Amino acid sequence: MRIVLIGAPGSGKGTQAKKLVTKYKVPQISTGDLLRAAVAEQTSLGLQAKAAMDAGQLVSDQIVLSMIEERLTQADTRDGFILDGFPRNIAQATALDEMLLRLGRPLQAAILIDIDFDLLIQRIAGRRTCTSCGQMYNIYSSPPKMDDHCDVCGGTLHHRSDDNEDTISNRLRVYESQTSPLISYYKEQNKLKSIDGVGEIDEIFTLLCNAIDEVQTEIHQLEVPILKKIVEVSSRKVETSEKTTKLDSELEKKVKEDKQTSEKETEVSPILTSGDATKETKTMTAKKKAVKRKTAKKKVAKRKTAKKKVAKRKTAKKKVAKKKTAKKKTAKKKVAKRKTAKKKTAKKKTAKRKTAKKKTAKRKTAKKKR
Repeated sequence: MRIVLIGAPGSGKGTQAKKLVTKYKVPQISTGDLLRAAVAEQTSLGLQAKAAMDAGQLVSDQIVLSMIEERLTQADTRDGFILDGFPRNIAQATALDEMLLRLGRPLQAAILIDIDFDLLIQRIAGRRTCTSCGQMYNIYSSPPKMDDHCDVCGGTLHHRSDDNEDTISNRLRVYESQTSPLISYYKEQNKLKSIDGVGEIDEIFTLLCNAIDEVQTEIHQLEVPILKKIVEVSSRKVETSEKTTKLDSELEKKVKEDKQTSEKETEVSPILTSGDATKETKTMTAKKKAVKRKTAKKKVAKRKTAKKKVAKRKTAKKKVAKKKTAKKKTAKKKVAKRKTAKKKTAKKKTAKRKTAKKKTAKRKTAKKKR
């Protein structure tokens, strides 16, 4: 199971991911947790991330992707993983797909937890987290039995400073502009599954599990015919290998038989005199030399034709380059002419205006004298 959970802030991705971990025995990979752990452990990627954060910059996608890739090398991710909090935009999604394809572990599904924004604001604003054990509550939907205290360990409940209406509405606007396009991105890949995020946590979890089971059955249905084809191909390969071994054995037998017959012929054939042998060797060497000359001539001819072709290409390229430069020069000249013409017309206009102003000034002075 290799999935990514998509949803607006407060849609319950983190809560549902933890429940999925216990059921399907696959790890939740949260980019926030990875960054905090890397910074705390002072790994090379963690130091790079810390440098960016100290400079007041966002941690680059490349660092985050490298952290995810490093996490996927661990043994607990063999059966799958649940991505939470990444990707947040199309650029990150495409980079993630490329990385997972390179590892041979592409995403199988993207599950959207769909919920109305008004309900989300109420959900996030009422969110409380235990400082000791991390248990989450909501003062509206799932409040603790004792105010500001955890039901599990009795620890103090914490209300995040950014869990106010202004901050939440701003975060939702960012989600709508950046993360929301991921829905159509994964829909085009036929990987999107959508569930209703309204209701009790267990009800939503049931819908989520049903969506995951549906994805797994679809994958199984696709994999069965592929496996059949692999089996067929492998069986064909076995058959062809057996045929080739048979042919090889038959050829070996024929070669042995030919050798035996040639040996017999040499034994039966009369012994040649030294003069005859020298004549035969001379004729053979002459023939070989003639063949070598012909092959050498052919090679020379091929090289010449190849050189001619290269020369023609070079000349053609030079002609094209000359034409382009000539066109550019003519274009530049035309532009220069236009500019000069514009300047001349502008000068003429300014000169006309000046003369007109002088005439009007003269008329005014003449009227005053009268």
